[in-house]
Amino acid sequence: MVTRVGALLREGTERLKASESESPRLDAELLLGFVLGVERTSLLAYPEAPVGDGQVGVYRVLLDRRAAGEPIAYIRGVKEFFGLAFAVDPRVLIPRPDTETLVELARDAIRTRLSAAPRPPGTPPFRVWDVATGSGAVPVALAVTLRRLRYLEHVMFVMSDLSRDALGVAVENAVAHGVADRIEAAVGDLFQVEPPPAIPVDLVTANLPYVPSGVVPTLPAATGFEPLLALDGGPDGLDLVRRLLDGLPAILMPGGQALLEIGHDQGESAPAEARAHLDGWSVAVHRDLAGRPRVLSVGAPGEPPVR
Repeated sequence: MVTRVGALLREGTERLKASESESPRLDAELLLGFVLGVERTSLLAYPEAPVGDGQVGVYRVLLDRRAAGEPIAYIRGVKEFFGLAFAVDPRVLIPRPDTETLVELARDAIRTRLSAAPRPPGTPPFRVWDVATGSGAVPVALAVTLRRLRYLEHVMFVMSDLSRDALGVAVENAVAHGVADRIEAAVGDLFQVEPPPAIPVDLVTANLPYVPSGVVPTLPAATGFEPLLALDGGPDGLDLVRRLLDGLPAILMPGGQALLEIGHDQGESAPAEARAHLDGWSVAVHRDLAGRPRVLSVGAPGEPPVR
């Protein structure tokens, strides 16, 4: 008996409806497209296309993995972020759409600084340090975007992470997107890394763990497959944020900026911490497309150098 695409999609959807999948039909389409090596549009256009027995078996194994809660991104080994495909696996947190707000703000900050004044020959590059980089989604997306805007030759990045395994994924993504020559990699805790990069820098970006410890066990089942190190931010979710704020004066140029992703319910507590830890610095909170607090911005006093 011939097994066809449409029947497999119906089978997969019903199988995943009984699990914690929030989008059973979409998940079934993504998994079958992955097995067959085609886009979802092809599945929908040719529901009567036959599927080989071996592919059917693989598809059903992947359905079982998804039904057990494993994220689609880990099963497929890829996650789309900022219009780019990033390799992901259980060594790294899966990039979220919310983090695109951080990338947009960083892009605009870099573009504003680089276009503010002429750049004489020999001007040092604008330096960006992405802390707790995980998959490298933020610096790689930024670098690819700046390349398209013709700014990348004036920018150098550092990406660092406490996890050497995570940093390995980040380097793979930098290489895959052709920007590894503009990005240095370092291993360590926040700003204490090896090899130590050149400081001060112009911009710090970070998507630190910011989920309160007590909330972590209540997160969706798929989150349980991700590294706890990348999620747990301590009792109020701000332990790492406070430590990073304390380190900024020694890292940022005069007039430099830090952009930190925060939880949607930290729109008051995070800026309060920034004001308490960084007297005289500018503090602001930026909202995401849903109107929720998403990025904490802090600015060092002083005039920035020409970059």
